[in-house]
Amino acid sequence: MEMDLQEFLFLALDLTGTFVFAVSGVLLAARRNFDITGGLVLGTMTGIGGGMIRDVLLDRVPNAIGQPIYLAPPVIATLLIYIIGSHISRARIWIVAFDAMGLGLFSVTGTTIALAAGTNYPAALLMGALTACGGGLMRDAVASEDPAIFRGTDLYLIPALFGSGLTIIAEVTGLLGAIASLIIAAAAFGFRMFAWKLQWRVPQPMRQWSYRDTGRRVKKKLPSVFRKPD
Repeated sequence: MEMDLQEFLFLALDLTGTFVFAVSGVLLAARRNFDITGGLVLGTMTGIGGGMIRDVLLDRVPNAIGQPIYLAPPVIATLLIYIIGSHISRARIWIVAFDAMGLGLFSVTGTTIALAAGTNYPAALLMGALTACGGGLMRDAVASEDPAIFRGTDLYLIPALFGSGLTIIAEVTGLLGAIASLIIAAAAFGFRMFAWKLQWRVPQPMRQWSYRDTGRRVKKKLPSVFRKPD
């Protein structure tokens, strides 16, 4: 019965991560003036994309295929945002916040799934980060948004690795459970939001390789959702 409860709590965490990530995708679709079907596609891609890539690499049936309940959160998120989200769809803070929630939750659940599949710790660390960042990367690429994971203006991958690393430590020490998972997810969420708000960044040695001196002009685009305004 205890194992059943643990599985239920883990499923609830994973579905919650799918939902909040899907919300970030639908909000971005609304900001880009996509219609409701576009929002559904972007929300679904964001919610289950990272997990599907992880499961394919782990040679297991993707959760979204083996358990159709994973398709429900993107549908609910789409309907919710297009019914009540007219006042928040253009507020970037909501997109970033829901994205950070999904990142925190998926860094835990993705790592846990990888560990359960028998992977070593470095591989589990990477699988957790991939689960946390994969859906957001696909969302940004499809929506013509500069992917947050590639931007030097704030941290994205590092908070995901932080959450994944804490999950591995909790597993090794025998502390990993529902409460610990929530604490780790909250820590990764807080890390991501502080990094965005304070514009923490990693060194950028590639900056000197730019083509700014060639005289070419890049077509002006909408500012990135994930770049905090000055």
